[in-house]
Amino acid sequence: MAHLVAVTACPTGIAHTFMAAEALRRAAQASAHSLRVETRGGVGAQDPLTPDEIAAADAVILAADVEVDEARFAGKRVVRASTTEAIRNAADLIAQAAGQEAPDAASPVTAGAATPVPTAPASSVVGVTSCPTGIAHTFMAAEGLENGARALGLRVKVETQGSVGAGNPLTAQDIAQADVVIIAADTNVDLSRFVGKRVYQTGTKPAISGGQALVQRALTEATVYGAAGATGTGAADGDFVAQAGAAKAARNAGVPSAYKHLMTGVSHMLPFVVAGGLLIALAFAFGGINPPPGSFGAALSQIGGGTGAFGLFIPVLAGYIAFSIADRPGLAPGMIGGLLALGGGSGFLGGLVAGFLAGYVTRWLNQGIRLPRTLEGLKPTLLLPLLGTAITGLLMIYVVARPVAAALDAATAWLQGLGNTSASVLGAILGAMMAFDMGGPINKAAYTFSVGLLGSQVYGPIAAAMAAGMTPPLALFFATLFFKNRFTRDEREAGKAAGVLGLSFITEGAIPFAARDPLRVIPALMIGSAVAGAISMAAGCLLRAPHGGLFVLFIPNAVVNLPMYIVAILVGTAVSTGLLGLLKKPVLEAPAISNVEVTSPATD
Repeated sequence: MAHLVAVTACPTGIAHTFMAAEALRRAAQASAHSLRVETRGGVGAQDPLTPDEIAAADAVILAADVEVDEARFAGKRVVRASTTEAIRNAADLIAQAAGQEAPDAASPVTAGAATPVPTAPASSVVGVTSCPTGIAHTFMAAEGLENGARALGLRVKVETQGSVGAGNPLTAQDIAQADVVIIAADTNVDLSRFVGKRVYQTGTKPAISGGQALVQRALTEATVYGAAGATGTGAADGDFVAQAGAAKAARNAGVPSAYKHLMTGVSHMLPFVVAGGLLIALAFAFGGINPPPGSFGAALSQIGGGTGAFGLFIPVLAGYIAFSIADRPGLAPGMIGGLLALGGGSGFLGGLVAGFLAGYVTRWLNQGIRLPRTLEGLKPTLLLPLLGTAITGLLMIYVVARPVAAALDAATAWLQGLGNTSASVLGAILGAMMAFDMGGPINKAAYTFSVGLLGSQVYGPIAAAMAAGMTPPLALFFATLFFKNRFTRDEREAGKAAGVLGLSFITEGAIPFAARDPLRVIPALMIGSAVAGAISMAAGCLLRAPHGGLFVLFIPNAVVNLPMYIVAILVGTAVSTGLLGLLKKPVLEAPAISNVEVTSPATD
């Protein structure tokens, strides 16, 4: 029996960290080896290894997607792998750590080094990944880039950006040493720190589906960012045209720029909507539908309602759409335009119009106004906010407000007056859209439409959207349990993670399965999600918080008609599970290949 210790770590320190730790524990127990695991994340180390435990260990397993200080493991045999490899191939890692397989002598590393040292790297790559929610696509794209670069023998570091901020941030030294910068993002990313570097821009999807091919393409096709500003005023002189022009001219893997601008706004808006919706639901729990003035329920309602979080989400949406288009000069015109939309009754639709209007007006002013270099600093601080806000505000008041408000009122009245049949049809359409591309433009269109209606107190579509979004990964989890011969061993392991993601309303957990067998998996998931959405709408289920999955259901009054809402999710999941078993064909079991690095201490 071998005595082993391990450290698991992923950028968030949540899902992959603990899933890798649990997989290693089970594999060690099954092979009669002892194992102590330390998990690391944003809150520090949990169950930290003691010096005595490390000293007594026969080997160390490092299952990490971020840099881990290895100084304390000096002189120990080290097996390195990613958390994904630990989740999928834990038994292989345990066997290699226990000395039951020959170490890979092709990649020796001096024991005790702080980080692995690749043999003769061709170049160094850094990247930034980002999606609107900063959860699934962000980290899946980061993993794709890292695996792709390592497969090519390159050093790599990837920064993840989302609504919770940046993880594994790039330092100035990282950027200076990099030969190329890869931006795999579905939202706007500030590129000012990459001026003078070769930059390649794309969406998250190419990084997820083919990280190695993307890195190869970036190495050959990346262009120097900020080159347009090499003449004239330049970025350093306060000329925002050079930076914005270079960013918008870069390739974006076919994703329309308008979609990216919209998703930038949505990603910044979501925390306000989530916080406001849950606070309003809690206000109802403490004080009823109309809590008495001065009560605790009334205070919660004020914080979450129109004078608090809900009063900010439309201005924030508009402001960050404009920010994505025109950079910082567009922020003030966009937020003020969104506030005018809110006050003028045009609501969410008016906020969308205000954001794009403010962004493009401000960018047009930025490109059109030419000042002497000594006065260039007046543009971002005085001229652009003043003129952009004035033009956007006047257009919102005199041109946009009335027709958009009328359209919003008509749409709200129609949605509130839907009968059971019409509601079920709308729910089915939203459900099918949620499952069609699982986090892509169609999915985000349905979700954004549903979230926007919360400001008009229309809560049915978002309930249907969340039920339909939970269904695909949950169905794949159950399908891997009930129809094991339809899935490979790796897919069955991935199904467990998909189940957790489904409970959390992260539809992207179904993407790996859909990518492998799209013609069978996607139709099965769309039908089940359509059923879930249709039942939710037809039963009159309402949801006051646009995210959270299973965990929102426990909050009193967050969901109206909770029993039928649970039925909608279960029935939709059952339909997709059954169709997956019917449509998918049995597969031949393929042996797993573990791409891990094993290092041994240097010997004299």
